[in-house]
Amino acid sequence: MRWQDGRESENVEDRRGQGGLGGGGFGGLGGRGGGIRIGPGGLGVGGAIVLLLVSMVLGVDPTVLLGGGEPADRTTADQSTADQSTTGRTRVGEAAPRSQADDELKRFVSVVLADTEDTWQGLFQQMGRQYQDPTLVLFTGTVSSGCGRAQAAMGPFYCPMDRKLYIDLGFYRELRDRFQAPGDFAQAYVIAHEVGHHVQNLLGISDKVQAAQQQARGQAEANALSVRLELQADCFAGIWGNHANRDRRMLEPGDVEEALTAASAIGDDRLQRQARGTVSPDSFTHGSSAQRVRWFRTGMESGRLEACDTFGTDRL
Repeated sequence: MRWQDGRESENVEDRRGQGGLGGGGFGGLGGRGGGIRIGPGGLGVGGAIVLLLVSMVLGVDPTVLLGGGEPADRTTADQSTADQSTTGRTRVGEAAPRSQADDELKRFVSVVLADTEDTWQGLFQQMGRQYQDPTLVLFTGTVSSGCGRAQAAMGPFYCPMDRKLYIDLGFYRELRDRFQAPGDFAQAYVIAHEVGHHVQNLLGISDKVQAAQQQARGQAEANALSVRLELQADCFAGIWGNHANRDRRMLEPGDVEEALTAASAIGDDRLQRQARGTVSPDSFTHGSSAQRVRWFRTGMESGRLEACDTFGTDRL
């Protein structure tokens, strides 16, 4: 990506090194993540690793369902996950040392966020609406959001209650090393996907899906609605990529392939197969690898919101 000369967004809140103290988190709450049942007693290290595979694709804060926000079913891991030395993350409550690479990543995500602002401000203006910029919160370990307290092991998420995106930059190491999806455009896709949830929130799509889920006949039907919401966020991420390349020439050869690799790596089918060796489509909440790739590509190739109607098609 040609991002180095881009402007940085002013809507970045840096809370790195301000990890919360133990307690007050979601440990002890039952729930499901990607179809895997998490017991009420919290997770041991083995369970945390399984959850980590699933939680890397979480598009919203897991407490939102419990608190009446975004519809997708979410859960959490205990402190042992946030404290895994192999991830390079700092123990909850400790200040994280700032590396030059982390500060460069901060600048990168600030530039990507600014570029999404430019894209969506223009598209909303074409619709006769005003785009309201979200805030991107950088954190380490744990963070308090408008949707409750969250841990880094959940992956990046969007909270509709405070209209903020949250990310522990250590997630990008997981994306590169565990999921074999390196590259700056793969990293940008993560931010653009969460911004896609913000767009859905502003357009009222998230509220409609939540209302429909409350009327759903069973968990499988509710999950199917969540899949459509997530695939649309992937498509919206592709719309941003289209305009970033068409209007500002940000993309370089191989960038699109990086994003497609990332989308494929975090499909529900691949994560479930890695976690337990079997796949349960009824429990999908984000879509299969092929679906995520298809809808990102749809947005990328079209650049139009109309092309991202995942709720009006029988073919996902």
